[in-house]
Amino acid sequence: MMDDETNEGRSAKFKYEVKDFSAKSTTDDITSRFDADVERFSNLETGQSATIDAPLSMQLITEAAVRLTPKIERVLDIGCGAGNNTLKLRQVYGKPFASDLLDLSNPMLERAKQRVSDAGIDAITTWHADLREADLPTESYDVVLAAAVLHHLRDDEDWRAAFEKIFSVLRPGGSFWITDLVVQETVPVQELMWSRYGDYLEGFGGVEYRQKVFEYIDREDSPRPVTYQLDLLRRVGFAHVELLHKNSCFAAFGAWKE
Repeated sequence: MMDDETNEGRSAKFKYEVKDFSAKSTTDDITSRFDADVERFSNLETGQSATIDAPLSMQLITEAAVRLTPKIERVLDIGCGAGNNTLKLRQVYGKPFASDLLDLSNPMLERAKQRVSDAGIDAITTWHADLREADLPTESYDVVLAAAVLHHLRDDEDWRAAFEKIFSVLRPGGSFWITDLVVQETVPVQELMWSRYGDYLEGFGGVEYRQKVFEYIDREDSPRPVTYQLDLLRRVGFAHVELLHKNSCFAAFGAWKE
């Protein structure tokens, strides 16, 4: 277990230090990393191994999406990876829908397209692009999914622009569902949650694996608290927001458009 000073430094950094994003990976770097990681993202039963309760989060956001959006004709899966969340939504909804898959990694897109096609979805559009640059059609999607992808966003303007774009592509009555890495707003609670997440990682892959994940997040990721994201969703125009589930470092929540 990390000592108190290390824990406090990490948790304080998330909230109080201004991050320098210039040394972080470029989108090309991120693309190369995920190009080589397709197999890890291709298990619908486990989701991502480093993500606590990934199957529960997928179940909750897809069941909530179906209840809040009873007529689903077209879905956008942002950072789709190998397609797990679209597949889970297809399973829960019980009927096919048009599927738009967006990812930086072409190998991920190819795997997702094949798996989604095998699940009985014929209308598939792939977007090999960054969400911020993709020329997505406005007011076209009944459901937008974003699983373990938004923490790659950087400064506040990046977050605002992404949420505004997602709002613009949803049809009236459409819904947006997120499951992602989050941080706490206070140092003592962050210490507690980070320690619990560290225990999970160590139990899964040992001390070296825990340290590897922590170092990667410190270096590369820019997660935000749930409250930050819920408030931002309201400010860009979403009429309702709802927290569905939260564990040590991950949360599932949604918003929908009137």
